[in-house]
Amino acid sequence: MRRLAFAAAGAATLVMCGAALAQAPAGGPPPGARPMGPPPPPARGPAMDLALEAAQTAIQTCQANGYKVGAVVVDSAGATRVVLVADGASSMTADFATRKAYTANAFKKPSGAVGDEAKTDKALADRIAADPKMITWAGGQPLTVGGDVIGALGVGGAPGGDKDDVCTAAGIAKIQSRLK
Repeated sequence: MRRLAFAAAGAATLVMCGAALAQAPAGGPPPGARPMGPPPPPARGPAMDLALEAAQTAIQTCQANGYKVGAVVVDSAGATRVVLVADGASSMTADFATRKAYTANAFKKPSGAVGDEAKTDKALADRIAADPKMITWAGGQPLTVGGDVIGALGVGGAPGGDKDDVCTAAGIAKIQSRLK
């Protein structure tokens, strides 16, 4: 008897759902739904092997200078593609590198340059302060192809963003000619 009651309840639910769907206008969203715009363009980014090579080169460059860092590559949508942390580096290095890459990608310029602009642009400073994914320390640089930003590389952990930037630049230089 119990099974029959559950079956009847399930059938009633299906009928109610079917009735609701039948009332939806043909070809359009159901009543009360927000209109949707066109889907966003697909994210661009470096091929996985190039992203990995850039991050490895950045870490190796910093290691050669005595710094234990993290390196992160994001695609044009800000999605993390690669995270590498040098042996013995603090776990915070990956967080800083991610935030630098995210910032460089979002503003389509080096994260340090965004920080310089934020010093005189209160609206920009407020926008950055409101987004915990951003940081305006040097060390994040966009990856570009033909003037389009396809992602970014961020490095964190050296004693100063200027030192992180040197490693970031080395990583980008290693793959730049092969980016598509």
